[in-house]
Amino acid sequence: MGASTPLPSKPARGTRRQELLAFFILAVLIWPFIAVGVVAGFGFLVWMYHLVVGPPGPG
Repeated sequence: MGASTPLPSKPARGTRRQELLAFFILAVLIWPFIAVGVVAGFGFLVWMYHLVVGPPGPG
């Protein structure tokens, strides 16, 4: 078997900072846009479905 290098006991400070920055960018900027896009896309699909088959209700 090959010898493996030991893992550092403490992550580098720059790595932790980059990780936190990436998390905040994802949490604050990217995911809200994705969530709005998914909801808007579903609403568009429902709207198009109603245009094709008619509004819901007793027929």
